Amino acid sequence: MNELFASVDPNELWDATKATVTMLFFSLIAIVILGLPLGILMYSFAKKSIKATPFLYAILSFLINVIRSVPFIILMILLMPFTALITGTTIDIAGVIPPITVAGIAFFARLVETALREVDHGVIEAAQSMGASYWQIIHGVLLPEARAPIIAAITITSIALVDYTAVSGVIGGGGLGDLAIRYGYQRYETGIMIVTVVLLILIVQMIQLLGNRLVIYFSRHY
Repeated sequence: MNELFASVDPNELWDATKATVTMLFFSLIAIVILGLPLGILMYSFAKKSIKATPFLYAILSFLINVIRSVPFIILMILLMPFTALITGTTIDIAGVIPPITVAGIAFFARLVETALREVDHGVIEAAQSMGASYWQIIHGVLLPEARAPIIAAITITSIALVDYTAVSGVIGGGGLGDLAIRYGYQRYETGIMIVTVVLLILIVQMIQLLGNRLVIYFSRHY
């Protein structure tokens, strides 16, 4: 057993873990900032919604479906020119945050749309009957009512991002995925592979635990 883990460098594991968390943190912030408004627009433009515009909904839905249909590893390659343009590199942390963000926005926006659809339409009609404007309905009714489902959507998206960061190791994206590929796969160092998998599992479990607690808290305090 000692021989199996003899090659595991704690410092390198710590650096890889920090890189993974950094990618998760900055990607998630960008995804929420951009994906939440997109999800609101998707909901608003849908048929029989508060700003029903089927043509615009069809365009947004098509674009989101296209992005979600492309496997992430292929999406990273397709976006390399764009990534290089805005970051100056296509590797390391800076080189993988843009494709992670693009993939995450499409994923999260669809979850937000679904969360908003769960809001009781009677509440919205009541707000409209009292003369509430579009933005008043969004900020005063929809977002508060869908707060817990949106937090659940952020949790699900965060867990998906863990998978994206691991896959980014294929192109030298850094983090635990890169470490697992370089040592566990290319050099057949099973010990490092096992440790990186355990660390990824722990990160997912912590995200899920925190997300569950927040969902329960906000479900009870509304």
